[in-house]
Formats: sequence, C-alpha cells, structure tokens
Amino acid sequence: MAKNRGAIIAVALVAAAGFGLAAAKFGGSGDTVLRVANQKGQVKSMMIASGVLKDAPYEVEWSEFPAAQPLLEAVGGGAADLGLAADAPFIFAYQSGSPVKAIGVQAPFAQAGEALAIVVKNGSPARSVQDLIGKSVATTRGSIGHHLLLQALERAHIPADRVRVTFLPPGDAKAAFDSGAIDAWSTWTPYTNVAIKEGARAVVDAKDYGLPVYIDIAHSDSIGPKRALLADFLQREARAVEWARAHPDEFAQVLAKETGLPIDIARASFDRNNRVAQPIDGKIIAHEQDIIHRFQKAGLTEGKRPVADAFDRSFGKSG
Repeated sequence: MAKNRGAIIAVALVAAAGFGLAAAKFGGSGDTVLRVANQKGQVKSMMIASGVLKDAPYEVEWSEFPAAQPLLEAVGGGAADLGLAADAPFIFAYQSGSPVKAIGVQAPFAQAGEALAIVVKNGSPARSVQDLIGKSVATTRGSIGHHLLLQALERAHIPADRVRVTFLPPGDAKAAFDSGAIDAWSTWTPYTNVAIKEGARAVVDAKDYGLPVYIDIAHSDSIGPKRALLADFLQREARAVEWARAHPDEFAQVLAKETGLPIDIARASFDRNNRVAQPIDGKIIAHEQDIIHRFQKAGLTEGKRPVADAFDRSFGKSG
C-alpha cells in the first residue's frame, strides 16, 4: 500500500512539474488568459469548428464586434490583446495613433468575386463608378469598403469629393440601403452576400483591384507579457485556416450557428473569405503604404507614423 501511495505521489509531482513548466512558458498563473476580439464571421467560428483550441494551455476570452473599427478600438484601448482585421482599417487606426502592431498576415486564397464590393439596388441606373458621381455611398470610415471606393475613384480619375460618403456601421448602412436613403453601399462579406441574395448587384468588385489582406493585430503592451500565448494562438489559427479550407461545409455549419447567418450565406462567406497565412514581408509593408497614401490624398490622415514600424516580424521567426 505504501508502495502504491509513493507511486501516486510521484505521478502527482511529475504532473505538477509539467503544469509548472507550462505556466512558466505561458507567463505564469497571472497571464494564462488571451483576450481575442472577433469580427462577425471571422476567427472564432474557425477555431471552434477545427477544435484547435481544445488542448491550449491558456483560456481564450472572446469579444464580438460587427466591423473592424470597433474591434480595433477594443484592441487599441487595451480591452483585448489580439484581433483580426483587414489591411485598411488596421493601418488607418495605426496612423490615428492607436498603440497596435501587426504580428501576422493572412492573404486571400483566391480572387473571389463579391467578397468586397460597392453594391446598388437592382433597379439602380448605376453601372460603374462613374455613375456614382454626386451620389451617396455608405461605408465605415477607414474600412476596406472605404478604401475600395477610393481605389475605384482613383482608377477612374475622379476626385474623392465628387461622391457623397456617408459613414455608417454595417447594421445602420444596411438599413439605409434597404430604405433607399443611400444610393450605394461599399461593404464586405457577409454583408455583400446578404445584399446580393436580396437583389443587390455589384457596380465595383474588389477582385478587379486586389482583395485585401487580413492582419492579426496585437495591443503593443500585450506583446511582451503575452508573447508565448500570442505566438501559440497564431500557430493554432494557421492550422484552423487550413482545416476550414479542407472542410468548408463543416465550417459553414459552425459559422451559421455562431453568427445566425443562413447556411447558404455562411458557406458563401467562406468561399469569398478563404485565406492562407503568409509571412510579413516587404510587399505587405508596401501594400499598406499604398493604402495610407490613398487616405492621405483624401485628406483623412496625415500619415506621419512610419508604416514599417506598424509591423512586428518576430512572430514569424518564433514558430
């Protein structure tokens, strides 16, 4: 009996030692929670569906947001450690002084149509960006929709002030679009999917301009104390992205349950938002520099912070 008791104690000591090593790796008992801001239809559903967090030696606390702007406000304000958002709102927030850093990048797997678009009602006479001159276009300030509008106007050599831009969050923009209070809506999946299913059509499609990349964004003060958690989460997120690509129907089921979207809209959202992890490199930084240049030309930011300083490349070297 004493021998058995000794074996039990030995096993308990080994387990305790293992827990201690895990706690040490992930910052100790006071830092075993990672607060992740989630945008509708983005990371959380993918992580749940793939099961990649089941054995994580830390807890993930999720917070939900309808668009990138409030998500970035949460990360920049220190209410969350990490969040995924597209390229334009990230660099717009950074240039506005937000204490955020890009620590990972995900690029579109394919140039999917209507993943990001400027849509109009089916009965609208508008057929191109030129037809939007003097019209009202709703979007979110500093968003990928806002940037797409600036890209389209730039390519058509139309000054940005020739279009009346109304800045609205997605829910309010949809209500204004449905009621006819605005002429067009520059938005992204899943909102494009819903609008097109309800009869809207795209007059500008981002697949013709280069789809946005998505960025894992951390609060600057979280990077030091939670580096191990952040690095581990990025590796699990990359596995979840690969899993979703191999199991799109299973992922769509979870996405529909998490977001309340109809299953066909959830599946279309994945098809139009299929991403693959890639390293932070010079092309990504140049891409962000081009975005901020467009915002500068439109008088929306001074763009004084060096764009390269917005990126922390060390996470790509830690895995």
